[in-house]
Amino acid sequence: MSAIGLRTPVAPASGLRGPVRVLLRQHRRALWAAGALLVLSVAVVVGLRIWVAVASSAERCADGDTTRCGDGLYLTTYARTSAETFLEDGGTVILLFTALIGAFVAGPLIARELESGTYRMAWTQSVSPTRWLVARLTVPAALATAGITVLVLVYRWGRSYLLESPYTSGLSWHLQSVYPAIGPVAVGYAVLATAVGALTALVVRRTVLSLSASLLVIGVVVKAMERVRADLWPTDRFLGGHNPGADAWLINGGKLTASGKELLWKDCYSTDRMADPAACMRNRGGITDFLDAHPASHFWPLQLVETGILLVLAAAAVALAFRVLRRRHG
Repeated sequence: MSAIGLRTPVAPASGLRGPVRVLLRQHRRALWAAGALLVLSVAVVVGLRIWVAVASSAERCADGDTTRCGDGLYLTTYARTSAETFLEDGGTVILLFTALIGAFVAGPLIARELESGTYRMAWTQSVSPTRWLVARLTVPAALATAGITVLVLVYRWGRSYLLESPYTSGLSWHLQSVYPAIGPVAVGYAVLATAVGALTALVVRRTVLSLSASLLVIGVVVKAMERVRADLWPTDRFLGGHNPGADAWLINGGKLTASGKELLWKDCYSTDRMADPAACMRNRGGITDFLDAHPASHFWPLQLVETGILLVLAAAAVALAFRVLRRRHG
């Protein structure tokens, strides 16, 4: 028979609910600011698409008769040009967002607590260093992945409308300023930025220095991937003037000799800019035209390979972060 007035003790919150709740409360201002920035970005893209749609509906032209277009044609052209100018840098903007995630969110979440010593309070309240770090990795990674996914989907939606116009030329999928914004590569960079931010914070233990280090590392990775991106998937070769498609990513072009040796057009141009390149090719024995390119069908293989590389780098950064944590704090 149990004693009157005694209650069964309530078990403490299991898993990460406690650390996550505390983390969200501590950094709610930064999270609200990030959410507001996300909403603003989405609103801009949605507004641009609506503007172009409204302008297009205002255009009233007879087939082939531009004299009857009036202000409608001018408004449509101006709206499309403005929207294309903004969206052609969408990949750059999203990459900047991912870098800021590592520099201003994931890194400072850890570095600020290590620098001020507040982490000790959490560790003395039944929160192990491992759970403490897991919470500071999973929360930014989950929020960043969700936010970047929304941005990518909205960007693709806004870009798809402009691609229906025959006059749009600056939104090709392979452009470095567009490519990161239209596929899972953006999510890969977001996860990597979170992992790098956590690692630099644990190593440097200073907020400003870890911020700078995170930006530097992410910048190096971005530039490195831009240089090797074309080689992440084998190109297709088109012979005899066959067209790889209007939206293909052209890599190399030239002629083949009778023995199959490749002669590149760029070599003829670099030898003598004033010379006739066709004559240059003939003199070197070129016979058959060839073109190496990534057709539009290579978009997903390239995206998935690059995303896989980024996730592997992120996993390595996370593993190294836990190793640094164990070495310094047991």
